[in-house]
Amino acid sequence: MRTLVRVNTVKFQMEEKKEGTQQEQPPQRPILEELKEYAETRFTLSKYKAIEKGSSVAASLVTDVIVAVCGVLFFLFATFTLALGLGSAMGAAWKGFGVVALLYLVIVLIFVFAKTSIRKFIVNLLISKMFNK
Repeated sequence: MRTLVRVNTVKFQMEEKKEGTQQEQPPQRPILEELKEYAETRFTLSKYKAIEKGSSVAASLVTDVIVAVCGVLFFLFATFTLALGLGSAMGAAWKGFGVVALLYLVIVLIFVFAKTSIRKFIVNLLISKMFNK
């Protein structure tokens, strides 16, 4: 009889522990609320990524424009220097500027004939800047 009482007491205590652990757990949030919170978090993350990418592209564009302007100014002054130097060597300034003009004509013809390959290069350069490769 004692063993039977002990077994029943142990079973009763185990059932109380099971009920106690079930009551201690916090109530589960509905799945729709969790999905809504997840979607909002993903949207916010996507927005921040887009802002980061846009600001990165804008900063890159500004620095590239500054470098391009400085390069054009350098090229312009170098051209004048070359034209004046050639003019001095040839005895007339107009001859030096004429030679430089012919040099520009050659450069323009190269660009006209290599138009498609230059266009592909520029497109690839822009795409690589967009994807930070």
